[in-house]
Amino acid sequence: MNQQMATNKKDKNWFKRHKILTVIGGFFVFCIVIGVAGGGKDTPSSSNGSTASSDSSTKATATMAKIGEAVKDGKFEFTVTSMDCGHASVGTDQYLSKTAQGQYCLLNMTVKNIGNEAQTLDGSSQVVYNAQNQKYSADSAAAFYVNPTNSTFLNQINPGNTVTGVVAFDIPKDQTPVTAELHDSSFSSGVKVSLQ
Repeated sequence: MNQQMATNKKDKNWFKRHKILTVIGGFFVFCIVIGVAGGGKDTPSSSNGSTASSDSSTKATATMAKIGEAVKDGKFEFTVTSMDCGHASVGTDQYLSKTAQGQYCLLNMTVKNIGNEAQTLDGSSQVVYNAQNQKYSADSAAAFYVNPTNSTFLNQINPGNTVTGVVAFDIPKDQTPVTAELHDSSFSSGVKVSLQ
């Protein structure tokens, strides 16, 4: 009898004896099969990939807002009215002014709060890019001299209200901003505006 039970135990299938390992192994094989099946799809060649990439960048450029067009990021609606470069300094006189390292480019815009609660406009959250995609941050100190009411520096805007102000950027004299990236806060994704 004992010999018959021992024989029955030996005859049991390995998979029945190791159910957990069988399930894990089956799942692993399933993942491999799915991966191989998905990997066999046609992938675009490098030339097609670059074409697709250039097509998407063309679409992004085509849909990018221009000067005078309203764009929205979070609770703010921005309208860039002009970009004015070539300023060696900003301010009212020799005591209340700041001199640029290169040149000041002044981004003039209006900002409307389209949200349901107050939001703080911070000029230092705004950036511009040149044609080589180099990123320039705002000069908050210069903004004090070009905005007598400090409208673009930590200005809390209530829902429905609009402010007009200037954000100053100190960039090299041989550079020109081509794109502005505007944010309702330093953590927002931002929205781009063509400056050309």
